[in-house]
Amino acid sequence: MADLLPLLKLQAVMPGAPEVDHPRPERLITGNPRRETWNTVDGPVGGGRLYCGVWRCEPGHWRIAMGPGEQELFTVLSGRCRVHGADGAVQTAGPGEAVFIPPGFQGSFEVLETVTKTYAIVDAGAPAA
Repeated sequence: MADLLPLLKLQAVMPGAPEVDHPRPERLITGNPRRETWNTVDGPVGGGRLYCGVWRCEPGHWRIAMGPGEQELFTVLSGRCRVHGADGAVQTAGPGEAVFIPPGFQGSFEVLETVTKTYAIVDAGAPAA
């Protein structure tokens, strides 16, 4: 039987130290926000991988591009953010609201007020092993 993922609770204040990074310089539009990630799940799903956790970020704006097999659903716990599609579509989310980013999406991510969100990312192109 394959290893089962544990039952987890995600919350706005996660234990332990987060991974810290910033958007790559070539993707920045405004600011250079500090991003904190508590990735609590990294496991196989179908032929790819599932990543889940909590993410917090300071205000800023940068370009994003999802891979052809990569998709994300996130729910904002606090703060406000906006996702801009290259096609002109825009979704703004605040506490209690969720946004789905489809495979192959290209656009930008803008943090309007320091945001904390839970996320689930499925990457069908990532190795399952």
